Amino acid sequence: MNNYYVGLISGTSMDGVDTVIAEITSEKVKTLAFKTFPYPNDLLAELKSLQKPASNEVYRLGKNDRNVGKHFADCVNALLAETNLKPADITLVGSHGQTVRHHPNGDSGFSVQLGDANTIASMTNIDVVADFRKKDIALGGQGAPMVPAFHKAVFADERESRVVLNIGGIANITYLPANEPNNVMGFDTGPGNGLMDAWCKLHTGKEYDDNGQWAATGQCHYPLLKSLLSLPYFKSQAPKSTGQEQFNLEWLQQLLMVQAEELSPEDVQATLVHLTSTSIADQVKALDKVDAVYVCGGGAHNGQLMQALADALPNVKITNTQEIGISPDAVEAIAFAWLAYAYEHDLPGNVPAVTGASREAVMGGLFKAK
Repeated sequence: MNNYYVGLISGTSMDGVDTVIAEITSEKVKTLAFKTFPYPNDLLAELKSLQKPASNEVYRLGKNDRNVGKHFADCVNALLAETNLKPADITLVGSHGQTVRHHPNGDSGFSVQLGDANTIASMTNIDVVADFRKKDIALGGQGAPMVPAFHKAVFADERESRVVLNIGGIANITYLPANEPNNVMGFDTGPGNGLMDAWCKLHTGKEYDDNGQWAATGQCHYPLLKSLLSLPYFKSQAPKSTGQEQFNLEWLQQLLMVQAEELSPEDVQATLVHLTSTSIADQVKALDKVDAVYVCGGGAHNGQLMQALADALPNVKITNTQEIGISPDAVEAIAFAWLAYAYEHDLPGNVPAVTGASREAVMGGLFKAK
């Protein structure tokens, strides 16, 4: 047995399907291959439209569940071909899917991920573990963040109190206090790249602000920043999770309408960098002791954002997860490969202190290829 697992995820920014092949045992996690496959433009447009209420949703949801499954399967097959591996070499695929709605609160809380696992299993001829969030929600949890169990298994250190910070469309942290495995915490801090990407697309036509260069031409507008940070979510206690249902262009534009002065698009972008960095830093500062923050996700490549984060946390080492063994681009995908490994070995995939679930549980369900 090779102990090879595939991990698949597309985050809320929908900038592509992160696809990884990893060797995973109880002693190690090793990346064998990683690649991000963009969505076709027509499918991307469909998925973005499903983030908001509209007509004929059930039909479009069902159709695109299949379409995302097909695309995820194509990603797996392409990476296998590039690495000269066969389906028989892979133990399991762990697929997160594509989140289009996340409303975990209340008696009927839910989270919707597209990417039909039956389709992935049939097209790849590999058994798939998927549907990771719903068990946690059924147990009273937020169903998010789902990666702290992986972070704990792979990144915890006996001497250094660490925060693993994922900056995708939404930002989330896992707190790993030194030599305290039972005191792991984690939650969504608020916006990551999502608002910056949306504002950049609206005003420049580009999908994202490369290295924060456009934001660097503007100035942070502190009255706007104060208004953005006044949202109660930032002060609410964990467990908590959020998404683009809350942090979206409409929310931003409503706050811009009540500003006393008209702001340039560049100044708004610079302010959004500070919204992400400040909201993260404020919640990191509230933790007992943090020696280092290890950043993963697309935000790790935004120099303006990384500098703003370092300025906001001057006494904390700010770096990316490459320093502790895994590329910042691959961490999330490897997490879902590991969650498939955890499913196979009957290991809990959630951390109740993080999600608010009533107990630990094995996450996901198995979808057989045959």
